[in-house]
Amino acid sequence: MSDQPQLYLMTPAGAQASALGPLLAEVMDRFPVSCLRIRGGAEEDELGRIADLTREIAHARDVAVVIDDHVKLAQRHGLDGVHLTDGSRGVRLARTELGADAIVGAFCGASRHDGMSAGEAGADYVSFGPIGDSALGRGEPAPQDLFQWWSEMIEIPVVAEGALTRDLITRISPACDFIAIGPEIWSEDDPIAALAALWG
Repeated sequence: MSDQPQLYLMTPAGAQASALGPLLAEVMDRFPVSCLRIRGGAEEDELGRIADLTREIAHARDVAVVIDDHVKLAQRHGLDGVHLTDGSRGVRLARTELGADAIVGAFCGASRHDGMSAGEAGADYVSFGPIGDSALGRGEPAPQDLFQWWSEMIEIPVVAEGALTRDLITRISPACDFIAIGPEIWSEDDPIAALAALWG
């Protein structure tokens, strides 16, 4: 557990593969991304195209790629694993389907219990959020003391995501392993500048 968490980048939800390639390559060349997550929200064919494109760009830079919920797409397109958006429920099945070497992550909202269940079921990391006020998740923002407790008590890496600001990132960083950024930058006219402002 270092004081400086790693950058975990999410693609724009519902993105088109053709528009995404150059932008992702530029972001990854300028920032030390450690994991890339393909968000859902597109048709399966388009997600497949995005999976192939992002895998090529990311793997060329030694960056792992996971996809929201689609275990079959992860297998078919040679991705590194899945990010399950419904907490601990699908972790065991995803692990069985994808094997021991795959990455299986779980978004657990603000639920310590769900996070622990995901860990016991074999998750490689747990994600809590939103950190700020946002429509992400199922209710209240994940409090900072949840991350504090997790980083002191649990070995499994923890990811912070959702409605992040520079100030929130500064505050939460000592207690988490990864900061997941996506919607915060893709809605801006200049995503690279927005990421630089958040990440520094």
